[in-house]
Amino acid sequence: MSATVTTGTGTPGLSHEVALKSGKKQEPVQFIFNDNSFILRDSATGVSKLHVPISHLLWVGISGPVIDARVLVDTRYGLKLEDVSGSFEGDDPEASSAAEDWVQGAMRAAYLDVKTQRRLLVVINPHGGPGRAVSIFKQNVEPILKAARCTYKAVYTEYNGHALKIASEISPDEYDAVVSVSGDGILHELINGFAQHKEPMRAFRIPIVPIPAGSGNGTCLNLVGVKDGQDVAAATLSAIKGRPMSIDVLSILQSGKRSFSLMSQCLGLMADLDLGTEHLRWMGSNRFVYGYLRGLLTRKAYRFSVSVKNGIVDRTAMVEALQEYKSSAPHYRRAEEEGSTALPPLQYANDTEGWTTFEGPILYLYAGKGPDLMQFPVSVPNDGMVDLVIQGRLSRTEMWKSLSGAEKGATFWQNKVGIIAHYIKTSAYRVRPLQEDGNLAIDGERFPFGEYYAEVHRGLATVLSMSGRYAVDFDLQPPKSV
Repeated sequence: MSATVTTGTGTPGLSHEVALKSGKKQEPVQFIFNDNSFILRDSATGVSKLHVPISHLLWVGISGPVIDARVLVDTRYGLKLEDVSGSFEGDDPEASSAAEDWVQGAMRAAYLDVKTQRRLLVVINPHGGPGRAVSIFKQNVEPILKAARCTYKAVYTEYNGHALKIASEISPDEYDAVVSVSGDGILHELINGFAQHKEPMRAFRIPIVPIPAGSGNGTCLNLVGVKDGQDVAAATLSAIKGRPMSIDVLSILQSGKRSFSLMSQCLGLMADLDLGTEHLRWMGSNRFVYGYLRGLLTRKAYRFSVSVKNGIVDRTAMVEALQEYKSSAPHYRRAEEEGSTALPPLQYANDTEGWTTFEGPILYLYAGKGPDLMQFPVSVPNDGMVDLVIQGRLSRTEMWKSLSGAEKGATFWQNKVGIIAHYIKTSAYRVRPLQEDGNLAIDGERFPFGEYYAEVHRGLATVLSMSGRYAVDFDLQPPKSV
């Protein structure tokens, strides 16, 4: 059976088919691709044996009369790597040429303008979270990278701060992205390593890709979505085919020392449920639920002074801005002209105008970039703003009720009489504890409990994204009671 291509490959909007034989019985099949899908169809029955999005086609190649494709197939347990192949008979040069054209067209459709065979530095934290990062890499990540013909170097962290050192010494021209097989802690080290690089702005242009292997995988959930955020294969696909997207990063200034945060800063209950459950990392993300329930019983109040620079508090306007952002084209990073190689300066650290201060007993302070399981449902990757929640004390009943709908962002609209629940967007804020002891968590890492200043740097860092925005779905309509 000769290879027959039914349409000229590369024609937009059309399906492109090649007739082959596949399986032990060498049954006639068709390999088909178009702008949206890759399909394996039984020629006799017309039934599709395999139908996946074209983005899930990792590689297709030809060797002699055999066409081999590596694809990610959706199963009830997430994406699974599969190998499908077919062959054509004879040594007809015309058939071989047609098959070769089909293969090249399929690869163009699968990658569009994304570079194939990326060069990746994979940083693996063997001790992060439940301690499964090594097996996750070897059993799930590595086979997919090999299937996509990526070249990669795997480095296993040996001590706290090792990833920071790796990032501070990386050659920006050597890799297309840095892949982190861990939780959010290694991402924190990587961006702080970039900040210490001899050319920090070039280092920050190296995209980071999180693979979920820790207790907290918030950054991955933000980029891939709650449904697929724990799917290692889906996250690995971003490393292979994602496009660069700029994200905001915050400077944290404390006791004259400057560090950087890409995800969250929290005090009070939100810090306690994180740092206070580190001995329970074996529980995975369930340790955070345990920490919250423990906080529900104690209802511990904290006293802080929080000052916000030009804060935006109109929640309806925030939702409208999010809707406009999501309706626009994907926000991928564009090529930029060479500019300063130095880190951006702090603009508001010594500014005294335009600040609003909040004081009093609170349940927690939580600031962050990214939806973070819908704690910040209107967060935007690169708007130059951090979302800040100042939550007043709640009764145990209110704390319990707040769990209902939290995963859909219901707490965003909380604004009941007698309950302080500020939701603010701001470019900078200051916190001054009015008590001696407590916990301060930044990106899930323990920081000295004390006064600090935070300022957003718009689009400073880079990630790889399949969608060009956070993968969230927020109900834009407030409840009738608001």
